[in-house]
Amino acid sequence: MEIGLVDKVRERRVGYVKRINAKSRNKPYCRVKRHVPKSLQQLFHSCKQTFKGPETVPVTQDVHKLCHILDNMKPEDVGLSRDLQFFKPGNIIKENQRVTYTTVYQCHNFSVCMFFLPERGVIPLHNHPGMTVFSKLLLGQMHIKSYDWVPDASPNSKLRMAKLKANKVLTSPCHTSVLYPTTGGNIHEFTAITPCAVLDVIGPPYSKQDDRDCSYYRDFPCDDAHQKEIGKVKDENDSYALLEEIQMPQNCQMDGIQYLGPPIDETVY
Repeated sequence: MEIGLVDKVRERRVGYVKRINAKSRNKPYCRVKRHVPKSLQQLFHSCKQTFKGPETVPVTQDVHKLCHILDNMKPEDVGLSRDLQFFKPGNIIKENQRVTYTTVYQCHNFSVCMFFLPERGVIPLHNHPGMTVFSKLLLGQMHIKSYDWVPDASPNSKLRMAKLKANKVLTSPCHTSVLYPTTGGNIHEFTAITPCAVLDVIGPPYSKQDDRDCSYYRDFPCDDAHQKEIGKVKDENDSYALLEEIQMPQNCQMDGIQYLGPPIDETVY
């Protein structure tokens, strides 16, 4: 998910924003003035160790360490509170259903960002080319659907076959989800059942000049011809779909807000 869905953030200092939502009423969090939580600083250190730059995939040991840190992170570690009006169940923002995002930290090798989905808010089906993404649902309940491409399955066709990797509901607190450049559900969609906050760690970040731009998709049931193709590779309980690349959906527009949580200390590493 992630910053590729909105204007690419190129600054690396904490607290930078590309856009600020003028409608601050019902905002997802308030400014927090206190020391950096240990878990947030640990997350930063682990990201520095885990992400080695473009064209690399984190090693298993580093993935497990980063997941462990994220699994134990609480909303308060990034300045959030479930008591805020934004996260109240049934709090449907009628005048602005768009998703909100904020950047906690970004550098060449990775980015740490948060996405705030209002009830019924959607981050449409999109991909993460060449990226490893860790997603931690901090608050709320949401549905996730994800796919991986089926290798050598009509790559030049308008409709390309993909294998369903996840189609489930997540409720916080829950374990961290991880997707890789070619596995783990690299193409995914989030739909908020209740207001949600998702913490994403992405390495490397989206970059159009480095051919890591975001693409969007629409999924369809497989037709008879593709069903025969699937029969050759299908395992029991596998599910497949046809994905069509589309223009950025209108409901993909997001509002950027300033990060107001505890800042990361780059000098302590």
